[in-house]
Amino acid sequence: MTTGETLSRVRAARASTRRRARRVSLGLVILLALAWSARVLLGDYTVTVPDFVRILGGEQIPGARFIVMESKLPRAVLGIVVGAALGGAGALVQDLLRNPLASPDVLGMSIGASAAAVIAVVLFHATGISVTVAALAGALAVAGVLVALSRGRDGTYTMIIVGVGLAAMLTAVIHWVLLRADLYRAHEAMLWLTGSLTAATWAEIGRLSILIAIVLPLLVLVHRDLALVALGDDLAVSLGVPLRQERALALLGVVVLVAACAAVCGPIAFVALLSGPVARRLRGGRPSIVAAALVGACLVVVADYLAAYAIPGTNLPVGVVTGAAGAPFLLWLLVARNRIGEETT
Repeated sequence: MTTGETLSRVRAARASTRRRARRVSLGLVILLALAWSARVLLGDYTVTVPDFVRILGGEQIPGARFIVMESKLPRAVLGIVVGAALGGAGALVQDLLRNPLASPDVLGMSIGASAAAVIAVVLFHATGISVTVAALAGALAVAGVLVALSRGRDGTYTMIIVGVGLAAMLTAVIHWVLLRADLYRAHEAMLWLTGSLTAATWAEIGRLSILIAIVLPLLVLVHRDLALVALGDDLAVSLGVPLRQERALALLGVVVLVAACAAVCGPIAFVALLSGPVARRLRGGRPSIVAAALVGACLVVVADYLAAYAIPGTNLPVGVVTGAAGAPFLLWLLVARNRIGEETT
């Protein structure tokens, strides 16, 4: 095979990869638009498209305007924002640690943010931005412990083991705090800890959207710089990648996203874990933060629709549905990794 033929095949392969990536992204955008439309327009109270446009224009339609603007639309918008943030953050952690089991859920970052937020709300009666600050402090503390205890060892697996241990300890702390709360606050906190989109206000959605619009594109840029890490740390450093700084920036961005989402709607289980592998499979094995963010948004919006309407007369927290879907996926992922390990030994 001549050099020219080799180059032409390489170019053809790259063009095919780019076409597949564009098709996957377009398909995910269409799926997200359909899921969002179903969440806003369908359900126990159907809203027609003309009525929806009139409501957005400010027209007062008795009953319909309240249901759309105070229930359906906020949950659909928040589902997209939170799903994109968790999906992107989870994919970045998995690529950074080169392990599909590594996600903010498994590493304990989500429960760290939630524990700090619950302590702030129940014991100190915090509200608004104070809860977000507390969640950020909790997630940062967990990230700091993970980095400190995994340094100089088999980093990825040590992080996962430490994260599982921290999650169990912080869950016990949350239960202790809830036992000290009054019945109303305990019930509200338990609903929130399951992962729920029901209590968010437009002000919270606006703040969270602005934060994610700033942080998520930065993580996309960092992910591009860290793409060489898959070939080994030594090669990445030899090619001029400031590995320690990039990893610290990536971890900080993930912590900010996870904490901000947890402060608004609690820890929504398994979205960060599922999105990266699903996006990678759709793209033929190539990682993408954008694709993972789109997958995460689709997962949360669809799960919220099922949580609201799958069981007539019962409005479940969205975390119940994502947890039910994520647990079998986690077991499959563990079995698949064990099979690969047995085949390579």
